[in-house]
Amino acid sequence: MIVSIAMAIVAVAVVFQAAMVFGMYKATKEASEKLKLFMPKAEGFLGSAEKTLAESRAQIQELTSKAHTIIDTTQTQLNRIDGLVSDASSKAKVQMERVEMMLDDTLSRVHSTIVQINNGVMKPVREINAVSSGLRAAINHLFRGGRPSVAQATADEEMFI
Repeated sequence: MIVSIAMAIVAVAVVFQAAMVFGMYKATKEASEKLKLFMPKAEGFLGSAEKTLAESRAQIQELTSKAHTIIDTTQTQLNRIDGLVSDASSKAKVQMERVEMMLDDTLSRVHSTIVQINNGVMKPVREINAVSSGLRAAINHLFRGGRPSVAQATADEEMFI
């Protein structure tokens, strides 16, 4: 009896398993039919994608060649600009050196002119001033008359002590 019950359970399980396999068969068949409907659309899309990819490759190659041309032209222009800047810099440096030399020369000439004025004009003026001061002192001494006062003589003696 136990064996009969076990066999009945096994039979029910086998029937249930057969129903499951049949359900999987039906689902696979439906998926296959849907795939058959979808396949022409997918093939059309793939063909269009391949065509677009081929056109894009050509355009990308054209853009790449133009970019290389632009880069080469830019490099040439940058080299020219670098040469111009270097040339202008060297010329400016030479001009600055010339200006500095000219300024040094001008300053030395101004200095020598001042020295000559000092020796040629100011020295005689000082000498004339000294001579006139001496004459003034001599005249004052002569016209002062007589002897110095006691206070003056004492002050003069204290200065020499």
